[in-house]
Amino acid sequence: MADSSNNHPKTLNFNVGVLGHVDSGKTSLARALSSTASTAAFDKNPQSRERGITLDLGFSSFTVDLPEQLRAVSGGRGYDNLQFTLVDCPGHASLIRTIIGGAQIIDLMMLVVDVVKGIQTQTAECLLIGELTCPRMVVILNKTDLLPPNKRQTAIDKMTKRLHKTLENTRFKDCPVIAVAAKPVGPETEEPQGVPDLIELLKIQTYLPHRDPGGALLMAVDHCFSIRGQGTVMTGTILQGALAVNDTVEIPSLKVTKKVKSIQMFRLPVSGAMQGDRVGVCVTQFDPKLLERGVVCTPGSLHTLHAALISVRKIGYFKGSLATRAKFHITVGHETVMARVTFFGLPPGGSPQTPTTDPQPPPSDPHSPQPDPSPLSKPFSFDREYFHQDEYVIGQRAAGGAGSDPEQWALLEFERPVTCPSLCLVIGSKLDTDIHANACRLAFQGRLLEGFEEKNYSETTLPRLHIYKTKHKEGQVERCCLPPSSSQQCVCVYTPSVRVANSLSVVTLQSEPNVRERKGAKEGGLRKESGKEGTEGEK
Repeated sequence: MADSSNNHPKTLNFNVGVLGHVDSGKTSLARALSSTASTAAFDKNPQSRERGITLDLGFSSFTVDLPEQLRAVSGGRGYDNLQFTLVDCPGHASLIRTIIGGAQIIDLMMLVVDVVKGIQTQTAECLLIGELTCPRMVVILNKTDLLPPNKRQTAIDKMTKRLHKTLENTRFKDCPVIAVAAKPVGPETEEPQGVPDLIELLKIQTYLPHRDPGGALLMAVDHCFSIRGQGTVMTGTILQGALAVNDTVEIPSLKVTKKVKSIQMFRLPVSGAMQGDRVGVCVTQFDPKLLERGVVCTPGSLHTLHAALISVRKIGYFKGSLATRAKFHITVGHETVMARVTFFGLPPGGSPQTPTTDPQPPPSDPHSPQPDPSPLSKPFSFDREYFHQDEYVIGQRAAGGAGSDPEQWALLEFERPVTCPSLCLVIGSKLDTDIHANACRLAFQGRLLEGFEEKNYSETTLPRLHIYKTKHKEGQVERCCLPPSSSQQCVCVYTPSVRVANSLSVVTLQSEPNVRERKGAKEGGLRKESGKEGTEGEK
């Protein structure tokens, strides 16, 4: 890598995810749009070429003049060009971990739909992932060349209407739909159809994303390889903070630090990069086999967790139950790991916690997407009591399905430690479900609120969490101990293991409450004192 030059135009990088069902033409579309290829672009992996499907994230880019609407809102930032970085995600169901990882680094999603087949299983799953991770979407109806010319426009209009009906209850309501043929059937020299119109649509849909060089560095690494005579290159997207040549960075999963030798953006050497940029970072004396995918950060800024507390909300399309003590695949940060889940909520009749919103960037663009109206990152308090739940509680639904679930949380106990930032998105899935079944595998979403770093967290920090259960004990009146004329009627109540009920009120089905304990009960029972007569055999 060469030294950077400050003479090249200042470029705004905008990350666009390309998602959809397997074989819908995502990679062909990325190839038709792109002018520069990067890591694993266009299925460079030999296995991808052999199997004919994308197996990993592919990155490529193209550059256009900065649109007028961005020039007006960018102020004095001095951007000259707009670079679209395309993140080509796999479509196969078994690669959903990779899809979720790719979706978390994008500013806009292109959902590619085969115009002949319509929405398929993984199309719906990608749409759902986009709802959780991305604020804006464009739908691409691909393979229009396969439609009969005399019926083509009618079929496109029909599919567009069907898609708008499907999306009307999502955050992508009224999103634009455009028809293309990324790789027309016929001679290899035939040009893609509709690509110039798609580029113009992308320019219109682009907004000024939040870009802040402040704070600790967090970079999502998706590939790692060596260059002979140079060192090891880690490619990825900067999620927060900034990076410069000669900075020291940490690879927290390996607990090692390295000095940045050089930085490139799509083969152009630069002296630094900031949030949102796609970069290649060169370090020395590091074995690339030790890190294929993970995070790089400012030394000491991330922590490794053995367990975590999260806010939780069930994904409506998931048909199974969310049971306490069940195991789920948890995607936290850019890792997916198995975890045992315990659900809990507020006591019956308890008041909800004071709602606060997710930390949102200042609105630099009036056309930028609106924040999630129902955020999940509300503060968690250890100072109150919580109610144990055997499963996630579904709220009351009005006619038409309107309504919301009560505020709930979950304790995640990971099978292996994970490294992640605070307040990161958490997705719970059942990835062991049959991939050929027409069922949603994404079960719940949430935000990481508290993490437990100690290995013996169950003895040190977990006792701060006060969760209780209600218990029901039932017994029978064995005998009356004093004459009925006595003002204080004593009864001996037999119930197995009732020591836990000492000093608590007892209610019989036929008498009034406020029955108080009195010492002297035989083993296995309690002697109670009441102002009202009891009857032998009464429960």
